[in-house]
This record gives sequence, structure tokens and C-alpha cells, in this order.
Amino acid sequence: MTASMKFPPGFVWGAATAAYQIEGAAHADGKGESIWDRFSHTPGKVQNGDTGDVACDHYHRWPEDIALMRELGLAAYRYSIAWPRIFPAGRGALNPAGLDFYERLTDGLLAAGIQPYVTLYHWDLPQALQETGGWASRETATAFAEYADVVARRLGDRVAGWITHNEPAVVAWLGNLSGQHAPGTRDLPTAVRVAHHLLLSHGLAVAALRAANPHTPVGITLNLNPMHPASDSPADVAAAHATDGFQNRWFLDPVFHGHYPADVLEALGPAGPPVAPGDLATIATPIDFLGVNYYFRQVVAAAPGNDPPYRMVEPEGEYTTMGWEVYPDGLREMLERLHRDYSAPAYYVTESGAAFPDVFNGDSRVHDPRRQAYLQAHFAAAAQAIAAGVPLRGYFVWSLLDNFEWAYGYSQRFGILYMDFPTGRRIWKDSAHWYQEFIAGQGGR
Repeated sequence: MTASMKFPPGFVWGAATAAYQIEGAAHADGKGESIWDRFSHTPGKVQNGDTGDVACDHYHRWPEDIALMRELGLAAYRYSIAWPRIFPAGRGALNPAGLDFYERLTDGLLAAGIQPYVTLYHWDLPQALQETGGWASRETATAFAEYADVVARRLGDRVAGWITHNEPAVVAWLGNLSGQHAPGTRDLPTAVRVAHHLLLSHGLAVAALRAANPHTPVGITLNLNPMHPASDSPADVAAAHATDGFQNRWFLDPVFHGHYPADVLEALGPAGPPVAPGDLATIATPIDFLGVNYYFRQVVAAAPGNDPPYRMVEPEGEYTTMGWEVYPDGLREMLERLHRDYSAPAYYVTESGAAFPDVFNGDSRVHDPRRQAYLQAHFAAAAQAIAAGVPLRGYFVWSLLDNFEWAYGYSQRFGILYMDFPTGRRIWKDSAHWYQEFIAGQGGR
């Protein structure tokens, strides 16, 4: 299969990470507290009491990590900026040391021939803003645009692509509805306000980024799952459509069509979003690309009397240690649907990867045949989408390194490089060697 997979010239092969998951240095050089600093230090919130205080210590070891990326042959690296490193209180006083760090990282990547793709928000809201309402406050959207402007004016001439937000659905629903993520809120009206203000801040940030760097592509990254009904029954079909509304269309429709899906608005009733005049036009500011994070499909059955009135079904198949089904064709399906229904100018797979029970036995490498097979099958699905006419421009493997996996702490390993957390040693997995050879076979970077 690998030999027959040939991607278009200029297709971007990369890897992705996020600031809180790898940087560590939680209090170094003037950095402010984030909601994940607070959440991870709250007893019972993160598995094993793990925190991101040290993580992969990328803040101090970034030159080593860039050398590893170069050895892998990556053409691009997607990383996020920690907002509280730039503005410790979210707005107001700027921390020059934070900007200096990201400038060194960006310049180091370029010196290694690696293009920087930068995410402005990967979930680490300054705690000071949370204490004034967080994303439930409209003022946080304004603060985000101010932060975007400052970062763009410092780094924008060297960035290959801007991503405003990573997975606003997770921030809204897991952070503010189920409470599994920071800040740990459990309230539907709050979660809906959060979702709206995240999208509003995206539109405001697009304008700020374009004003600072008119020629740098700008997009947003959404986590998108195909929703399959558990059967052909009208009830299951309706349940899958409703789930698709909350998970996918709630974020896609306003960004691309300038409105929220009518069926979800009806279901929310008085808990609907606080839309002010002009909001939807701002949210629908045209973007240059859509980032797609794909991990699994969801199979949905009706569950009358439940709240919500549906449940997830687990079909037979292979599952990762996260409990996620391995379903490569879902990536092709989602990309083709996006191209048909939303027609972004370009797409990037900004995350796709798998957690497996990797074990380091003291050898020079870690054997992870299931991840290698996972990557190969998902690359093939991406190639099929391109063959069907989808303007897919790149693919970022999640993740470069094993890291802090949010509420799961360090119990889940997604990296193609193994992290020996007690020592900080990075160890190649077989999947990293496979990816290196694959990239070389595609013509390298």
C-alpha cells in the first residue's frame, strides 16, 4: 500500500503538539497561571494527580526536539502558543520573555527547513480571565483578538499558517458542559455561551491576523466525527443527525454559512447562544483553510427518556487505549463531506493519531506496529479523498511526543517518539522510523 500512495507535489508532512501538553516550565520567565495549571492541581481532576508542570520540558529542550524533527524529515511543525506566556493576566501587561521564547522556536524551525504552523489557542486560557467569566464572557473574545494581534505582529512574517482555535467543541462541551476538562464547569447555558464566544473570537482574530500579515493563510481547527446511525430505524437516524448537529454542524455552519443549525437552535430553546448584531458575519469571515482533527467515528442509537435522548454504540473492531475505534475510512468520508457541504479553499489534517500501550524495554527503539498500521491506513484514506477531488494540502501526525493527555495525565501515549518522563529521554518508536521512510519516499520536505 505504501508504495502506491503518492501525494501531490508540495503536500506538507508534519507533526503536531500543544503548549500545555509538552512545554512544562509552568511558572518560568514570567508565565501566568492557566486554567489547566489550576485544574490539574485540583485533586481528583486528572488521572494519578498528574500535571503539566514539567511534561516533556520542551520549553528548555526545544533545540533537541527540532533536531529530531529534522531527522524525521518533517516539512512542517504545528505547535501552539501559551496565551499566559504572552499576557500573564490575559490582557494588559505583556511578558516579553514569552514572545522571545516563541520567536526562538520559530526561527529555529525555519533554520532547520521546517515550516511553522501556529495555533493561538489550544485550551490554556489565562486563569485571570477565567476569574472574570472566562469564555462565557464576551470580553474574553475581545482579549483574544488583542492577543492575536500582538503575536501576529511579532511572528507573522515567519509563520506558514495561523490556526485561531483548536477544537472549540472540546472547550465548550468537555470544559463547560461535562466538566471533564478545565475549567470543570457543568452547565448547558454556560457551555453554549462559551461555544459562541469562541467562534466570535475566531472571527475577530482572523481580522487581526490579516491586518498584521495579509498574505499568511488563516484557518481554524475543528474535531469532526462522522455520525453513523446504529441501524436504519428512523429513531437511530434522527439520533445520529442530532449528534452531528451538536458536534459538527454547530461549529461548521456558522464558520462557513453564517448561521447556526436550525434543528440545534430548536433543541436548545432558551439556552441558545447570545448572538448580537454582526456576530454571525464576524464568525463567517472567510478563511483560507480548515484544519480537520480526526480520530474516530461515532455510532449512535436512540435512547428515549435519556438526556440527551441517544447513546453511543461500540461496534466490533479495533480500539485504542483511549477507547476510540480505529476507523480509517471515516477520515475519507469526513473530508469528502466537508468538500461537498462547506467548500473550504483548502484542508489540512491537523491531527490524527492513536494511543497504544507502548513499552520501552531498554532497547534503542520502541516497537509499536499498531500505530504504524494506523498511520498507513489513515494516509491511504487521505489519498482517496484527494483522488475524489478534496483539496487536502497537508497532514500533521498527532503527536510528535508522548505528552500530558489532559484529564488522562501521562497514562496515554500518542507520540511517534517515546517519552521516558523520569529522565526526559526521547526514544524513537518504529512508527517514527516508518514515517521518516514514508516522507523520504514522497520526495522529502
